[in-house]
Amino acid sequence: MKVKFCGAARTVTGSSHLITTDSGLKVLLDCGLYQGHEEGMEDFNSKWSFEPAEIDVLVLSHAHIDHAGRIPKLVKDGFRGDIYSTSATRDLCAIMLLDSAMIQERDAEFKNKRNASHKNREEAIPLYSIEDAAKAMDQFVSIGYNRWFQINNEIAVLFKDSGHILGSASVTLKIERTDRTFTYVGFSGDIGRPQRPILRDPQIMPDLDYLLCESTYGGQVHERDSSDLDELLNIIKTTCVENRGNLIIPAFSVGRTQEIVFMLDQLETQGKLPKIKVFVDSPLAVNATDIFIMHPECFDEQLTSYMLMDPNPFGFNGLTYVRSVDDSKAINEYKAPCIIVSASGMMNAGRIKHHLVNNLSNANNTLLIVGYCADGTLGAALRNGVDPVRIFGQEINVNATIKIMDSFSAHGDEKEMLAFLNPLNREKLKKIFLVHGETKKLAMFKDALLQHDFRKVEIPGLGQEYNLE
Repeated sequence: MKVKFCGAARTVTGSSHLITTDSGLKVLLDCGLYQGHEEGMEDFNSKWSFEPAEIDVLVLSHAHIDHAGRIPKLVKDGFRGDIYSTSATRDLCAIMLLDSAMIQERDAEFKNKRNASHKNREEAIPLYSIEDAAKAMDQFVSIGYNRWFQINNEIAVLFKDSGHILGSASVTLKIERTDRTFTYVGFSGDIGRPQRPILRDPQIMPDLDYLLCESTYGGQVHERDSSDLDELLNIIKTTCVENRGNLIIPAFSVGRTQEIVFMLDQLETQGKLPKIKVFVDSPLAVNATDIFIMHPECFDEQLTSYMLMDPNPFGFNGLTYVRSVDDSKAINEYKAPCIIVSASGMMNAGRIKHHLVNNLSNANNTLLIVGYCADGTLGAALRNGVDPVRIFGQEINVNATIKIMDSFSAHGDEKEMLAFLNPLNREKLKKIFLVHGETKKLAMFKDALLQHDFRKVEIPGLGQEYNLE
């Protein structure tokens, strides 16, 4: 049996890992889109390190695009097997993959128009189309949490809630070997955080023989989040009440936006939220919020109890969900102070870029960064204090106040990841493979694991293959 690392190896995005069993069955764990601009990764999304038609089964940890974003291309290029995920992940993929396809089609159209006058121009072709994304949904099979599901006569799969986003899961494969013994191969997916709003805490995985583990925040500890509501309220009061400015919050459409809205809902319910307009400007976020409401099985006890008092935790007076382009443009004509929550969270695409163009130069405004921003993205530049920044081909001065709240992170920090892994049986666990992390953070997390008595830890490179005993 072998494992090959086909993505998110010594980098954060593009999650994809291939298990080949003793009989030759090929199981792909995740099929993510690479997001970033690292050297040597330019062709990652358009090329495969395996033959898509030879993949028998895809098991998906969650719906984030860096874990699911190449599924339509996989299907387009010949994959015909089942895609196993939780029900909430399937529902989120239905909107997120279509959104990804629309963005790619729009980008290709824009590039072709821009290059129309160039001789010998190369036509821009989207990675996949809306039709490809819709077709891929036919291959999804939904599985509930906490129950073994036999996907064929050789492999059973178990999903445990990883507490990262709605429907996210760790994956355990129970694989029968040629000698009739079983090998347990685990994939952490993205490890969430305990005691965060909306979702349940991460659930412990069963004991494993091998583990593929994310390492996004190796060597880092998040700021504590006990005063998140108070800090958010103070930023709102300073920006919108005292300075009469706008608060701009770039947020991932799935997970982070709903968490922000829920916090604002709580402040409004408590009578603390100033009487200002709140715009959620992201069609994907609007659709995702509808899906959140459909999946209360993923909610934690806090939200379940809150809903007894407020049946809609994602809606309140003064909140406007924006779908149309015209309504999005109209926000820039709104003269009173307001809060604008918009995607994408890394600020490398989406409507947020238009809001940054219109708001970054005003010293009365605040940009509140509440999520991870990969190297090479506009969000990373703003986090690092770059001034001016280039957006839509023009230089924009950064006069607005930049605030960062890393406590919003949906990824566990080093301590939280160690707590998640600590119950695993060290004697049974033969090897941990660290993925989904930048080089320095991978090394720091490896050191931390060795200090906590985990015996064998590897940091695989892209395309590297290992034998599993």
